[in-house]
Amino acid sequence: MRSEPGGGPRDPAPGGAAGPGGAAARAPFTVVHVLQPRFRDTDAMGHINNAVYITYLEVARQEYWRAIDGSADYRRVPFILARVECDFRSEALMREVLELHVRCTRVGGKSFAFEYQIREQSAQRIVVEARSVQVCYDYDARRSVPVPDALRRAIERLEGRPFPNVREV
Repeated sequence: MRSEPGGGPRDPAPGGAAGPGGAAARAPFTVVHVLQPRFRDTDAMGHINNAVYITYLEVARQEYWRAIDGSADYRRVPFILARVECDFRSEALMREVLELHVRCTRVGGKSFAFEYQIREQSAQRIVVEARSVQVCYDYDARRSVPVPDALRRAIERLEGRPFPNVREV
């Protein structure tokens, strides 16, 4: 699914999307969100500051949640961010429109993984490739919990494929 500026999913781009490292055999990105960088996102050289990309990944996760849940009520999000890796491939400037691409690559017993690309929209130049791990979490008990069956089914429905039930140690 793709989302227009301001939200709302739409169909994937024709031909799909290449995965990290240009692996065209990978599944296409499920959610794409268009983002216009703000002046505050830049450093003294006019580039998007490296730290801001982690926030852009958060925006992508929010759009993924909206595609799963149909709402923007993030108080209902049953997971926390446990890990994030970010590889910077090229610079981006404030005047460039960016696309935030995200897909789920794994669903385990208590966690699931996302893969991202941030691209400059007009040339589809890869700016960032990233990965994150989200852990399902009970905020009242303050502990991790198994991935709820309803969440697993919702991810599988959005991704259009099953994820084997893998148990983590």
